[in-house]
Amino acid sequence: MATVHLRIGDLVWGKLGRYPPWPGKVVSPPKDLKKPRGKKCHFVKFFGTEDHAWIKVEQLKPYHPHKEEMIKINKGKRFQQAVDAVEDFLKKKEKQGGKEQSSEGKGDSKGKKTPTKPLKILEEDDEDLSALKDPSEKDLTDSDPEPSSVERLGGLGTTGPVSGFKWESSPVRDDPHFHHFLLSQTEKPASSMEPISKRLKIVEEDTRSTSIQAADSTAINGSITPTDKRIGFLGLGLMGSGIVSNLLKMGHVVTVWNRTVEKVPQDNQHCDLFIQEGARLGRTPAEVVSMCDITFSCVSDPKAARDLVLGPSGVLQGIRPGKCYVEMSTVDPETITELSQVISSRGGRFLEAPVAGSQQVSNEGMLVILAAGDRTVYEDCSSCFQAMGKTSFFLGEVGNAARMMLILNMVQGSFMATIAEGLTLAQATGQSQHTFLDILSQGQMASTFVDQKCQNILQGNFKPDYYLKHIQKDLRLAISMGDTANHPTPMAAAANEVYKRAKALDQSDNDMSAVYRAYIH
Repeated sequence: MATVHLRIGDLVWGKLGRYPPWPGKVVSPPKDLKKPRGKKCHFVKFFGTEDHAWIKVEQLKPYHPHKEEMIKINKGKRFQQAVDAVEDFLKKKEKQGGKEQSSEGKGDSKGKKTPTKPLKILEEDDEDLSALKDPSEKDLTDSDPEPSSVERLGGLGTTGPVSGFKWESSPVRDDPHFHHFLLSQTEKPASSMEPISKRLKIVEEDTRSTSIQAADSTAINGSITPTDKRIGFLGLGLMGSGIVSNLLKMGHVVTVWNRTVEKVPQDNQHCDLFIQEGARLGRTPAEVVSMCDITFSCVSDPKAARDLVLGPSGVLQGIRPGKCYVEMSTVDPETITELSQVISSRGGRFLEAPVAGSQQVSNEGMLVILAAGDRTVYEDCSSCFQAMGKTSFFLGEVGNAARMMLILNMVQGSFMATIAEGLTLAQATGQSQHTFLDILSQGQMASTFVDQKCQNILQGNFKPDYYLKHIQKDLRLAISMGDTANHPTPMAAAANEVYKRAKALDQSDNDMSAVYRAYIH
């Protein structure tokens, strides 16, 4: 490809890592930003996203000669907005007689510097990967100066072959709240990524998870492209109901089944609500699986998960070669391994994908999804995970997600028990519980979780957001996992006893914050 000769102010198509070419302008870099060594490149500001990046000259093309070519193969909404931004820029420039006034790093007419927001700078590493941040965010920060092994999977617009560029097709991430992580077994993490609101630290471990790839999406709020695959969902409890609702809102074709309909008549009305929203109703798990390409399951415990697959008219009877089964229940690694084996024995494809969150978080579509197993199923579930969550992690082989989820819930359950203990100790020593919460909310432990659970306790409102019986089950499974690994879990064991006491006080079906009552009876 012929060398591209560019100057400051030239409009270009810039290719960063594996992402489609994006319209931008060659600009002067900040004085304190050094040019990457060993690379012949230009500093480019991208239209529409306000991102900046050093782009190698071989990955740049003049804007006007290649405009039709790029527009033809990129149809994304965000991409079109970027092109419109270029056209607006050109119109303004034409009105000004071809002169452009730039405020980037320049002073005003009186010689004073014009304040500018800090640049959001995208970087590539030597493997042509990159760490990008969500362009819909407004407060911009510099990215981590270290070379990054973080690969963005979401595209800027859609993908396709473009003359002069070497790039691979990758799924588009359309929900700006959605972060996508892959923990594979082939590479080791070399760096960290600095998102706008929080820092994601990638720590090298000697476990099965040895590298990380991350992606923030680039499209407009709530705009995702639903998969054309038929989706099944088994289990409409606290978590499942919110998940299904969000799948339907985002345009997925969903067939539902709930295991308690036959036992609890009012659950027919529960299913009817989803039918009214556009869902279809399956008569048995086997029927749902046979009708659908990907079937999700979200039930209460290992026994329920096994019964759903192995029981009468169960999932196993509907599995055929190529059918996908995604187990979202929080269960032990042994159960997950067993389910994976029986599904695979029938030619099915298996993924575990337990979720971290609560009923409220599920309703808001902001769950954290931990997945492991068949990588291709994980990719096929992309739009579903975007609809139900803000973040997904792929953790490698089957069992890893179950292990990680139990560890997370062990920590959360122990923390909840400690908060309840602190509130009751404050009361027992004559201290104001409200003041305790006020002080706690101003310290390093401040969080939405702490605030909500403490408010539940102070108001005596224990309506379930995450069942107490379920967090106790997770603690029990985590302790058992520790026993298997010959690893001590004394804090979890102590918390587990408090939850068992709460269950004995008939708090099982209340929220986990009802563990408080174990301390006052």
